[in-house]
Amino acid sequence: MDSILRTRPPRYRILLAFACVYIFWGATYTAARFGVHLMPAPVLAGVRLSIGGCLMLSFAALRGKRIWGPVREMRRIFLLGVLLLFTGNVGLVWAEFYLPSGLSALLVAIVPVYVALIELMLPKGERLRSRGQIGLVLGFIGLAILAWPSAHTGLHGDRHEIFAVGVLMLGALSFASGSILSHHSKLTIDPFVCAGWEMLIASICDLVLATCLREWGHAQWDRDSISAIAYLILFGSLAGFTSYTWLLQNVPVAKVATYAYVNPMVAVLLGALLLGERLQGNEWFGMVIILLAVFLVTSSRLQPGHGEPELKEAPALEEV
Repeated sequence: MDSILRTRPPRYRILLAFACVYIFWGATYTAARFGVHLMPAPVLAGVRLSIGGCLMLSFAALRGKRIWGPVREMRRIFLLGVLLLFTGNVGLVWAEFYLPSGLSALLVAIVPVYVALIELMLPKGERLRSRGQIGLVLGFIGLAILAWPSAHTGLHGDRHEIFAVGVLMLGALSFASGSILSHHSKLTIDPFVCAGWEMLIASICDLVLATCLREWGHAQWDRDSISAIAYLILFGSLAGFTSYTWLLQNVPVAKVATYAYVNPMVAVLLGALLLGERLQGNEWFGMVIILLAVFLVTSSRLQPGHGEPELKEAPALEEV
């Protein structure tokens, strides 16, 4: 235990990283909702991530960081880029063309529930106590409540919304899978370098997709679209995703997953203030159910082979 405490990062760095993930990522839903009405999703995501990835790797190189690692680790990083930022991100951006940003954030809040469910399936994955299992059930009930209006609309002719919900859920599952893979990889490469390569490989996939779909001609390049891209680069990619990657390698994944408590609140608030969005009664109810589920799941995680909750393994992080 003493060795764990000696190698734990400074508390202020952990708090700062959580603040970036909590606040900046919550606002990216608003920026993406705004930007996707000005340019196609793969163009928006590809341009944002390509610039962010190049800036991140350049910054790491200037600091003397090792940019390339063992081939085995680089293959793992490329896979993480696909899971976290290609399938896990471009689907979200595309779905926000049809869904309000606040609702999209609430649907993505299911990620910690996915994480817990996948961990249960792994031979040495983290286990849940009974309240965590209740949280899993509540999570999918809340998801059904949030998705029902879109499903109802889809059954009566307009299938875009229900299809968008489905794409969003697949993207969330991909992001959860990538988060677990990242947490268990124990990479030796610097987290900033990892984040840079993950952004770059995802951007290549996005730009190839945009080219294959002939989406470039539909992109609107003006002050508004460039402002949306700039925010997504600076705060979504550079500050937010880098902090998320660093946290996954330094903090238990259950604690990192708590971003799902705060991001929807920020997204709903900004969506109301800046975009005029409003949640319906059932969506407020679904939001409460989802957040309760996330709380139950992330607060009841157990380490494999232990009978004590994970929180007791890291007492210095109890207030994070």
